[in-house]
Amino acid sequence: MPYGNSQEKSRQVEKMFNGIAHSYDALNHRLSFGIDRSWRRKAITWLLPFKPQSVLDVATGTGDFALLVADILKPQKIIGIDISDEMMRIGREKAKNEGKDNVISFERGDCERLEFPDNTFDAITAAFGIRNFQDLDAALKEMCRVLKKGGHASILELSCPTGFPMKQLFWLYSHTVLQLYGTIVSKDKKAYSYLTNTIEAFPKGEVVVGALKRTGFSEVGLKSLTFGTCIFYYATK
Repeated sequence: MPYGNSQEKSRQVEKMFNGIAHSYDALNHRLSFGIDRSWRRKAITWLLPFKPQSVLDVATGTGDFALLVADILKPQKIIGIDISDEMMRIGREKAKNEGKDNVISFERGDCERLEFPDNTFDAITAAFGIRNFQDLDAALKEMCRVLKKGGHASILELSCPTGFPMKQLFWLYSHTVLQLYGTIVSKDKKAYSYLTNTIEAFPKGEVVVGALKRTGFSEVGLKSLTFGTCIFYYATK
């Protein structure tokens, strides 16, 4: 829980992201040394052979992933959903400034209760958002439900390296530089403590692969990126 009170997790996450939206993009790029851009590109490029024309970007935030999807895949329609209105406000501005607001739209939505009919989208993407879900299985089931048969899911999530010395270096970096710099820039100490803690606590690797299979996906796989600091999960309905 970001703030540790009795309010449900989704409400706390909404409040947190609304509060740090103004600094979120800059912090992401600086704290990852810009490597997050290459992670996104790899995940989207995997979808290229399938030529999806309708894409749902889950936990879209400020729309970085959706904008790159538009650049690389050139689909007819992208819908980005998120529970943070302030993050999506920034996303709409970015889409308009880049001339992509005719392709990308943003809608408030909870991934555990998607308001789309079954079999709506050719592809679903998600970058660094699934660890914030209150009920991972429920969210993955919904993602599978709204995906067309034969459609594909491309998911990125941060992770903790397991090998020496990257495991130790990552722990030191995430508990010092990431939290201190994130707090200074965002003005929210609890937000960046939460983000660090969720990276450590969230299930990873084969556990997530198992969850994807359990919730209706097949042909599920993963690729570890940058010494295990990020994992790319891919799946087919």
